[in-house]
Amino acid sequence: MSAFGYQMVRLHYNLCEAVVGALEAIFNQKQYADKVLERLLKSNPKWGARDRAFIAESTYEIVRWWRKLLFLANEKYQENNEKYEKGIFWRVLGTFLLTQHKSIPAWQVWENLSLAKITENSKKITERAILHSIPDWLDKIGEKELGKDIWERELAILNQPAEVVLRVNTLKTSIEGLQKALQSQNIATQTTPYSPDALILCQRQNIFQNPLFKEGYFEVQDVGSQEIARFLRVQAGMRVIDACAGAGGKTLHLASLMQNKGRIIAMDTEAWKLTELKRRAKRNGVSIVETRLIESNKVIKRLANSADRLLLDVPCSGLGVLRRNPDAKWKLSERFLTEIQEKQYQILRNYSQMLKKGGLMVYATCSILPSENERQVERFLVENKMFRLLDSRYLFPSEYGFDGFFMALLEKTQ
Repeated sequence: MSAFGYQMVRLHYNLCEAVVGALEAIFNQKQYADKVLERLLKSNPKWGARDRAFIAESTYEIVRWWRKLLFLANEKYQENNEKYEKGIFWRVLGTFLLTQHKSIPAWQVWENLSLAKITENSKKITERAILHSIPDWLDKIGEKELGKDIWERELAILNQPAEVVLRVNTLKTSIEGLQKALQSQNIATQTTPYSPDALILCQRQNIFQNPLFKEGYFEVQDVGSQEIARFLRVQAGMRVIDACAGAGGKTLHLASLMQNKGRIIAMDTEAWKLTELKRRAKRNGVSIVETRLIESNKVIKRLANSADRLLLDVPCSGLGVLRRNPDAKWKLSERFLTEIQEKQYQILRNYSQMLKKGGLMVYATCSILPSENERQVERFLVENKMFRLLDSRYLFPSEYGFDGFFMALLEKTQ
């Protein structure tokens, strides 16, 4: 298990209690980890930076290693979504802290916990699903679809915390300009050969409060996510549709690649995401984005044969971004995977009609499962002879060190 990224703080009961409360909300109430921590930290403004780091990083690492920690603590893993007793969260927290710091206070909630027992239990782990802390069903599907070697290779890195990656807003500055501006605030960054607009923070911190962020000089966006917009081959002046835009991370990148010239129609089925997109576009100095709520297929039909470029960044399992969202693996199910695959194909089949002849379309996911990726494209091409595949790419976390993505570039030939 990975070590903390913050300096060790003295273990206070109230801070540990906060972690336990966060874990209860995530596992028993099925809430999203990022939202739980956002509310928790906002409701306790008196906590210092180290206290906040302790709570956030402890929670995320325990969620990441949940099944393995349960085994080390001699507690039963519930794969059928049954609720855990509060005492189990305390024992898992204590177990985790012992693996990190070798000692914990002699509080009653941690009675009978010892590093010696944990070390002994660690030697008994023989199952891959426990070792890498994932559900059994997911482990079986991963090996079936990717093969044993690739699956184990990806599992090893998907349990490592993700780096914080910035995307430079080239409408306002350059990568050199942003790097210098951040350096003047003693914020060190480094570039990566995988994306020309990306800067990686050398030390994790809350960058959202930075004035440069508030003024729209950068967005937080993973390297792989940045590559999807580039894959679409947009040019200034084009008419582009981002049909699964969400809150607009890729929409804003497309706008910068188009030099804020042309038109982007950003679409989604949830109005609140489009509202957030508008706010972000204003901050970024983007004026070419128009939002449209998808309330029925009529919205799609009205835009038939109208787009020079079409981005379909479809909903998916999110297996490629487990480093960033470790709680996702505990919320997924085989049924969800089947349902989301059908939804993906319906989007690909129905939304593709918005592309004009000679136009290019990108189908993309943040999953590494072929059933969500190339198999969907292969099925689509068999049933839609007016399209042809130009290129496709997998971005495997183990190969380039960032989140996992798949993208396929298709051309409408008639």
